[in-house]
Amino acid sequence: MSEPENLGPVETAMQLGLKSCHHCGSVWEGAADGEPCARCATKLHSRKPDTFNRTWAYLIAAAILYLPANMLPVMITKSLFGTQQDTILSGVIYFWVSGAYGLAALIFIASFLVPLFKLTALTLLTYLSQHRSDWRQLERAKLYRILEAIGRWSMLDVFVVALLAGLVRIHGFAEITAGFGIAAFGAVVVLTMLASLSFDPRSTWDVRNVPAPEAGTDDDMKSSGETA
Repeated sequence: MSEPENLGPVETAMQLGLKSCHHCGSVWEGAADGEPCARCATKLHSRKPDTFNRTWAYLIAAAILYLPANMLPVMITKSLFGTQQDTILSGVIYFWVSGAYGLAALIFIASFLVPLFKLTALTLLTYLSQHRSDWRQLERAKLYRILEAIGRWSMLDVFVVALLAGLVRIHGFAEITAGFGIAAFGAVVVLTMLASLSFDPRSTWDVRNVPAPEAGTDDDMKSSGETA
């Protein structure tokens, strides 16, 4: 098979004067920024307004809350034997020691690795897009789609705490309440979701203009003419 032909830089929709409505998906030519969509009346924008500042604000807030979300107790158990406070990682260790390897791995991935992965990936995507880098644009676009797909599983730990609290209260063994860590963890999940929504994936394809090559000197032109 022959190698694909190098088509060179591809013009973006913004360069062609096209704007897509993020609500209904229609595409309009020659529409100005802020002009309402003729189909659904949503304001049209080539790029989300103030996308980088809002994304950075959500990411920084989520990074600050990530530590207390993992260090503060997410579940407080009160029974006849005393009071026990569990963090996300201590809960993972408890399920692992108890033989519930699948549940321990699921909580560790969904509640610890996924938020960390989202923070790291969104930071990388935002930094590269803000600096108009052309590094691995296709892979970056795929990475953003992966973030959207796995984001829905980030609240799994909150559901596990709610489920355990309900089961324990039904059997009357003890009383389980949510700790401050679960509030911080929920805030991290919400903030990373807002950061993902604030980031405009179309900015991945906005690269800095390549400077034109410098013109040669008269001597260079003469020598090239003589050579020819």
